[in-house]
Amino acid sequence: MRKSIQKIQNYKKEGKKITVLTAYDYSTAKYIDQAGVDMILVGDSLAQVALGLENTTDVGMEEMLIFTRAVSRGVENALLIADMPFMSFQIDKANTMKNACEFIKAGANAVKLEGSSDFIIENIKHLTSNGIPVVGHLGFTPMTINSLGGHKIQGKDAERTMDILKDALKLQSAGCFAIVLEMVPLQSGQFISQRLRIPTIGIGGGRFCDGQVLVSDDLLGKYDRYKPKFARQYSSLKDIIFNVAKAYCTDVESGVFPNVNESFMLELEEIEKLENYK
Repeated sequence: MRKSIQKIQNYKKEGKKITVLTAYDYSTAKYIDQAGVDMILVGDSLAQVALGLENTTDVGMEEMLIFTRAVSRGVENALLIADMPFMSFQIDKANTMKNACEFIKAGANAVKLEGSSDFIIENIKHLTSNGIPVVGHLGFTPMTINSLGGHKIQGKDAERTMDILKDALKLQSAGCFAIVLEMVPLQSGQFISQRLRIPTIGIGGGRFCDGQVLVSDDLLGKYDRYKPKFARQYSSLKDIIFNVAKAYCTDVESGVFPNVNESFMLELEEIEKLENYK
């Protein structure tokens, strides 16, 4: 049985840290779920780590729904969140609702939206008032990377930290049940988290956020085009995959794979028939 939003929110009251990882395929989602992660995010970061695209803005609804369906099949316990991709919630309320419902039909329990403009706040209110759970996203917002001028830390002083807090309070009032804080100073993450009723999920937001999220490919050491300062690598799947593939090529080229135990065999009498065939 998947964890409820209420259970996740109670973790903040209890002082229990919330664990979140991304997943983009069935098997990874299955193992992450079995490990006990509280929430799994089908992030639009799949644009880079799964599809090899340059930016998260390059992925659309079609791809996000395919990956959400795949991940949903592997998840039994974690709360499943889907990122709403670029231009899926920036047009109008009707379009936003239609796209959010597609994610719920695909198996997600909630959707995540970036930003806090008046337009987005109204869209979030429309979703939450109609039973669609929403996670907000503040700080560095990858969809606006062009206007932000690159991967830059947000909330770098007291005034800008207060601006993020004001936006977070607006998201909270709009009905968001949690907020991702990306690339903000540790003290800013702490200041904002202490002033919200709902949990904050940090990604480069410091240890005082109510929970943490990482891109699974960063955690596993599988994606090497860009390594964020905040991402801790727990393994090096890149090296494992390379070494295993190299060993496989060597075995095939030398003729040791497949061996007899890895092959299907004819009965002796059938072999004799073939040998006598003219």
